[in-house]
Amino acid sequence: MTSRKPQFRMLMAATAAVTFAASSAWADVKIGFNVPLTGFAAADGKSALNGAKLAVAKANAAGGVAGQKIELVVYDDQASPKEAVPSATKMVEKDEVVGAVSGSYSGSTRAAASVFQRAQVPYVVAYAIHPDITLAGDYMFRVSAMGEVQGRGGAKLVQNLGKKNVVLVTLKNDFGQALAAGFKEAAPKLGVNIIINEYEYGMPDRQFGPLVSKIKADNPEVIYASGYFFTAGPLVSQIRAAGITVPIIGQEGYDSDKFIEIAGAASEGTLITTSLDRDSDAPATKAFLADYRKATNEGADMVAAASYTATKVLIEGLTKTGGKGGAALRDAIAAGTYDMPIGQLSFNDLHEVKKDIQVQVIKDKAFRRHSVISDPVLLAPPTKAK
Repeated sequence: MTSRKPQFRMLMAATAAVTFAASSAWADVKIGFNVPLTGFAAADGKSALNGAKLAVAKANAAGGVAGQKIELVVYDDQASPKEAVPSATKMVEKDEVVGAVSGSYSGSTRAAASVFQRAQVPYVVAYAIHPDITLAGDYMFRVSAMGEVQGRGGAKLVQNLGKKNVVLVTLKNDFGQALAAGFKEAAPKLGVNIIINEYEYGMPDRQFGPLVSKIKADNPEVIYASGYFFTAGPLVSQIRAAGITVPIIGQEGYDSDKFIEIAGAASEGTLITTSLDRDSDAPATKAFLADYRKATNEGADMVAAASYTATKVLIEGLTKTGGKGGAALRDAIAAGTYDMPIGQLSFNDLHEVKKDIQVQVIKDKAFRRHSVISDPVLLAPPTKAK
């Protein structure tokens, strides 16, 4: 049997060559990457950067783009629109990137989108879900299901569970409100009696006693609660501590080992709609999960998988154009079909993806496959005509 150690050393050497600055003597093709490396979203930022670095390392180990090496130009946007705009501007004007990837949240990604659109720099978004991102223009692409689509998937999951009476708990930001809008749009059509009640909470909130008391009084069959791991962990923990045992449905924001760490035993049985199926037999998914663990000594989450996918989509487009950006790169990306860790992808005319939604369940302190929501009508993203 041939040893894989030399190949692994080559991959790690290529990974080490991915720089965090704009200058590099050997890099010929620059792609930008905005990501929260500090602040409240830093844990997601770490996963996103690891995913992007892995995609670049593998591409460079295979010869780069048309014989040119790829440089990942990274800016910390702190998941803040105020940081995202100057970062995007520097990528365009100072670094002269040919394309860019968002490994950040919706607020910062929305802000950066207009900068890249005006400069005609293709911008591939990993996991930010707000609908306005692709509406910024035809240089925008998104590889994960947009928020409204994920929300519709959540309503379908309630139906699949045989439940009807739901309490919505919505994080009061772009992420939570987009999910709630999709859920409320689909629920009546699916026979889900939404809303016993709907409650909102803020990003800084960690103590949910009054909210939990209201949920308990409502006596729902299901709780559909949006949030990120750092808000959802305390929320789910306090819901279970109050003796509420009904299913809790979360979304991609829960898709982190940090959620399990924060919620502890209360995380068991939590359902999430997401992009990554850790039990998939698909070669692209299995290879990514194995490569990511080798490169980081950690298990991959949705953020890492989506950021790897977005970066790889951009690189595949650059391969088709021989490293050229602009309209040629935009058109190459739009015309492609992609076999990725988060599934088979293609873009519609609004550059949204058509894909199934994976449902994971936390079992024995790990994310495991629960089911797949596959409904091409329900999960259809909007088009330019709509």
